[in-house]
Amino acid sequence: MTVHERLRKLRIERGMSQEELALKVGYDGRSAISKAEKGERGISHAMLIKYADALEVSPTYLLTGKEAEEKNNLRVPLLGRIACGQPVFAEEEHGAYIDTFPGVDADFCLEAKGDSMIGARIADGDIVYIRRQDMVDDGEIAAVLIGEEATLKRVYYDKENGVLSLFAENPAYRPMRFMGEELSSIRILGRAVAFRSVL
Repeated sequence: MTVHERLRKLRIERGMSQEELALKVGYDGRSAISKAEKGERGISHAMLIKYADALEVSPTYLLTGKEAEEKNNLRVPLLGRIACGQPVFAEEEHGAYIDTFPGVDADFCLEAKGDSMIGARIADGDIVYIRRQDMVDDGEIAAVLIGEEATLKRVYYDKENGVLSLFAENPAYRPMRFMGEELSSIRILGRAVAFRSVL
């Protein structure tokens, strides 16, 4: 069962109309709910939390149909959105948390935006779990801060020539390269250790 199907099932089980659910999550009418239940509309993590609250379940249950085991029920903060494409400002969403799952050692998570990492099976709206570290090995996927903007890319560092390269997993996007003084504006936020699809 997909998250969209589970959304519809839970709404019906609670005797709630699409209009009532729309009102609870801040939509103007039932059309947005109808599209979400049919899978015609993506569900961002922020909306996942709103749906879960309205339906009185955890975001993890709405996403997977299962509650995390108590011993593994660790929650990490959602720090905002991260670009899978051109860099975007990493907006903080204070108070938003999401459950991890067994075997994931993460410090925070981000919501992916865009399609530049689809080759790594990370799509728009997916939740990416990040372990905080300021260096990663060549070829690892990392959350990278460029000035005040954040992006998710594979990282390669040419030490001999002092060049840091960020590669997408979509041939439509060109590599981003930084050298010399440009490197002072680059900071590795952490390594992507897992992701969870919302579809």
